[in-house]
Amino acid sequence: MNVFRLYAEQLSAMTGVTGIFLRLLSDVALVIASLIAAWIAYNICYSLLMPLIVKITQKTENKWDDLLFRPATLKAACKIVPAVVLWLCIPAIFSRHPTVMIILDRATAICITVMAMRLGTTFVDSFKELDPGSQSANSQYLHTFCGVLRLVIICVCFIVMVAIAIGKSPITLFAGLGATSAVLMLVFKDTISGMVAGLRLTSNDMLKRGDWITLEKSGINGIVEDITLTTVKVRNFDNTIVTVTPQTLVDDSFQNWKGMQEKGGRRVLKMIYIDFSTIRIVTPEIRNRLIDKGLFKAAELQGDVVNLTLFRKYAEDYISHHEYVNPDMLYMVRQFPATATGLPLEIYFFTKTQEWKPYEHHGDTILEHLYAMIPVFGLAIYQRV
Repeated sequence: MNVFRLYAEQLSAMTGVTGIFLRLLSDVALVIASLIAAWIAYNICYSLLMPLIVKITQKTENKWDDLLFRPATLKAACKIVPAVVLWLCIPAIFSRHPTVMIILDRATAICITVMAMRLGTTFVDSFKELDPGSQSANSQYLHTFCGVLRLVIICVCFIVMVAIAIGKSPITLFAGLGATSAVLMLVFKDTISGMVAGLRLTSNDMLKRGDWITLEKSGINGIVEDITLTTVKVRNFDNTIVTVTPQTLVDDSFQNWKGMQEKGGRRVLKMIYIDFSTIRIVTPEIRNRLIDKGLFKAAELQGDVVNLTLFRKYAEDYISHHEYVNPDMLYMVRQFPATATGLPLEIYFFTKTQEWKPYEHHGDTILEHLYAMIPVFGLAIYQRV
């Protein structure tokens, strides 16, 4: 750089400038030359090296190199080059001005650190694209791990920037963190607990993107759209978006409908309250009506048969043969303990579909038929008068 300074002074002298103005003009010339060199270095990296690297990675059969050396990462790396060139030139250009040299040297070093932090976070984010469509526990764990690594990079770069600004060694600041770790843990208690909760959710396969979850306390009833280190984003079925911390889901019991979605049906559980005064032994009128409608054969109605017993058998048979019901899963009609509002009769079965709207319609269709058939058995639904 001294050779360039001498050459710059010779060129400046040719202009007829002498004394202090000669040195000032030579310094300006060196600054301009350094900026031009930084600009040339950036363009070489951006226009020549980056396209070359992209073409090489695209020709390989591996997918990981396409993501790790994607344009976003290479652009972030290219931005560091001109800052490094300027940083190397500053001591020689401003050797006559120590104060200015120190200020510019530290400012440029901080700028390099910021760009390096940007490069590191962009590089970490590329790992999330290795299998973006996957909703497996491993994919979610990798997503959370990338969030932790991203936070570590930011914290380390922040400490390095502080060390550069105050003129201390970063190692000294890192050593000082041991003494203040208790204070930091207290200040960042919520963040640390959120990180731990996020790792528990993903590593134990408690939650993943695409799951349908409900948590009444937080007003959650929808699909998980994103899981990060400190937040879980859920889009409710009314298209509102609820964002909660992983700690909330760990502390409070939430319902995950993943098992229902993976199985062959969705449960329907309804209660019918029968009026006690209508439960009786089947009369000849009821017997003839059931036989005429083909619901039972005469041999099945011999003896003292209770109409509620016949209705339960009919309801179970109707449910088992219905086109919307999954017969391979549990279905039943059973009594519950008597209440002041009648005798509870539980209708329990699984529909073949898990989609919300068809599920509601199919379940209502079956229940409406049973409601309509209750009077045929001489029964009535309890109604408060």
